[in-house]
Amino acid sequence: MKKKIVLINFFMSLTVLFAMLFQTIHSYEHIYKQLTEQRCDHQYVDGQKQITHSHTVDNNCHVCHFAFSTFIPNNFQALSFHKASVETSYVFFYTKGASTFFKGSLFALRAPPITV
Repeated sequence: MKKKIVLINFFMSLTVLFAMLFQTIHSYEHIYKQLTEQRCDHQYVDGQKQITHSHTVDNNCHVCHFAFSTFIPNNFQALSFHKASVETSYVFFYTKGASTFFKGSLFALRAPPITV
């Protein structure tokens, strides 16, 4: 089992090395293409349009623009939390109004009695 993991790690490192080396060799291909390309001299005549051929430059090379990255696009929306501040006024004296009318059961006294 350990030999299998070692082989897998070795082949994965070779694939990364191949990808980087292939990009370097491919850049030499562009340099070779520029050096072997024949130069084209145009002779323009005033008042006469000449369309004989066109020059295209391939600037969109997918091999040259390849790069390893750890970018993972986020498809979720960001949440922003705002602290809600509520202004309170200070109360220094608490008063409790006494009521002589019994309204039913008093839910504050629902616990068993405390023995001291």
